[in-house]
Amino acid sequence: MRDSLTRVLVIVAGGGNALVGLWASLAPQSFYDDFPGAGRHWVALDGPYNEHLVRDVGTLNLALAVVALAVLLRPVRYLVLTFAAAELVYSLPHFLYHAAHLDLFESGDKVALMLTLGVTVVAPIALLLRSSRAPDEAITRVA
Repeated sequence: MRDSLTRVLVIVAGGGNALVGLWASLAPQSFYDDFPGAGRHWVALDGPYNEHLVRDVGTLNLALAVVALAVLLRPVRYLVLTFAAAELVYSLPHFLYHAAHLDLFESGDKVALMLTLGVTVVAPIALLLRSSRAPDEAITRVA
């Protein structure tokens, strides 16, 4: 894509979906116990383990990653907007839920959680704004 910022935003959002999706769907107990890694435990703080729920979250994230890959392979405005809207529908309620339940986390984890989840909201908003204003050719041209 000529618009490298759009490409970066799709890679950031889709890459996060792929990472979470693969981990949660292939190793749900590990995801529950160890996410986000580095000795932190964000998922296990918020209720008992439910393999079905963790795997569903994983496959939902993988589905969004597939749409992100479609955008990277065929970056037409319609797909960019569709991916951004789907990502926002998923990410905004997730962000708001955690913003309302920060009491479960230590101070450093509160900051890290809000920053990482904030990216999942800001990236699709930026994609929506950029893609809705750009001429379709600006999105689809390959550099």
